[in-house]
Amino acid sequence: MQTKLTKLTKTDEFSSVFNFRKRLSSQHLSFHYQPNALSLFRLGMVVGKKTQKLAVKRNYMRRVLRELMRKKQEQLLNFDIVIRIQKSFYRNDFVDIETEVDQMIARLKK
Repeated sequence: MQTKLTKLTKTDEFSSVFNFRKRLSSQHLSFHYQPNALSLFRLGMVVGKKTQKLAVKRNYMRRVLRELMRKKQEQLLNFDIVIRIQKSFYRNDFVDIETEVDQMIARLKK
């Protein structure tokens, strides 16, 4: 479940993850991550207007990723993750995005 504790909201929180400089990339996504001292994972997302001009599609991408990460949250304890969407995707790319997220999480756990 997404609560206020599981979201990265402040600029300082995002900056600390970006400054840690650990990143995994795939075709559509880029995971910036940092271990945290909490017993839960926190998630932040960045979708720029250059990636997708329409807010409806940017919000769709956020919703899809938030749900996929919610399903995998038990595997991601003790991490702060910022997902940066590099390439736009929509409904017909859902299976590709799901496999990319699974691969990124597997690489992150190593």
